[in-house]
Amino acid sequence: MIEPENPKITIERQCELLGISRSGYYYKPKGESAYNHAIMRLIDEEYTRHPFYGSRRLTAWLRRQGHKVNVKRVSRLMSKMGIEAVYQKPNLSKADQSHKKYPYLLGDLSVERPDQVWASDITYIRMNSGYVYLVVVMDWYSRYILSHEISTSLESEFCIVALEKALEKRSPDIFNTDQGSQFTCNQFTGVLAGNGVNISMDGKGRAFDNIFVERLWRSLKYEEVYMKDYADEEEAIRCIGSYIDFYNGERLHQSLCYNVPEEIYTGKIVV
Repeated sequence: MIEPENPKITIERQCELLGISRSGYYYKPKGESAYNHAIMRLIDEEYTRHPFYGSRRLTAWLRRQGHKVNVKRVSRLMSKMGIEAVYQKPNLSKADQSHKKYPYLLGDLSVERPDQVWASDITYIRMNSGYVYLVVVMDWYSRYILSHEISTSLESEFCIVALEKALEKRSPDIFNTDQGSQFTCNQFTGVLAGNGVNISMDGKGRAFDNIFVERLWRSLKYEEVYMKDYADEEEAIRCIGSYIDFYNGERLHQSLCYNVPEEIYTGKIVV
């Protein structure tokens, strides 16, 4: 570690010993420009409306809106946001080839009760300046969100925290995710295995294996995120937490015969 105030060894000598240039030491990474943030906001909205759009279609759409962007820029921003066209599966959690992959267990399964299947996924949440990532753990039968966490990075820790919080309440028979590195890492799968949970992972290219979580993302963005410009991470955490409380306890779901997830999950109402 370089010590700026070390009186015995100059910064130049410390850089030499560590094998880095002085310009590398003084470099501070720059965030995206205000214009790129504006483009990312447009990409997020159009992708939510048309999740089958890839980088070429989104580039063409942006050009029709008057933005002089090329495919390379749009592709880079989409990668930073963690999205791809649905036929390639949303790419917030990229696979790690060194991690063990598990078979998909939900093919012909009839989900008939709470805690039979839980699922987890990650989405990009824009703010007024910058962005964060949101992970949820959802019960498939009731659509009840058991836990959620927000992070400024895509490291696996926030996913593990959300999983452990959910398991403090109950435990499912099967837990389904995509094959992203956050969900295939030993720490995440180890928590599931330690609780006797069967692990299921979406097959490559199966964009709608986590369809109920995908529907949640659409509702969350149109009913909450796009209605506001979060000033910072603190506001995003507070507002998204309030929306999830509303989603669980008040929002009527057509697919649940206009009941709410909490009533179905707790057995107050049986559909």
